[in-house]
Parts: sequence; structure tokens; C-alpha cells
Amino acid sequence: MLVFWILILIGLVLLIFWLIRQFTQASGAGGRSGTNRALEILQERYARGEITREEYEAMRRDLLGGSSS
Repeated sequence: MLVFWILILIGLVLLIFWLIRQFTQASGAGGRSGTNRALEILQERYARGEITREEYEAMRRDLLGGSSS
């Protein structure tokens, strides 16, 4: 009987950890998600004509952290 309650307790703890992880990922807490959103905003600004192609490429390189074109 004691083993049953220990398994229930372990299951509850694992469930709580899983729920916390799901909520933190859904809220965009990860750095990669922020970069993706920044790239989306950059693409929208370029599409609206707010920035030139050169500005777009330079900002895109800065966001991606590389020197690729």
C-alpha cells in the first residue's frame, strides 16, 4: 500500500513539472522564439516598405548572429 502512494506522489510531481514546462514554452520564454518573432516583425517592415533591402539584410544578419547574406 505504501508503494502505491509513493507512485501516486511521484506521478503528481512529474505532472506538475510537465505542466510548468508546457506553460513556459507556450508563453515564448525561450530565446529562439523571441528571435523568430523579431524576424517576423523585420519581414513585415520590409514588406510594408518601411526599410530598404540593405537595411533588412543588415538587421537580419544581426538577429541571426552571422555574416551570411
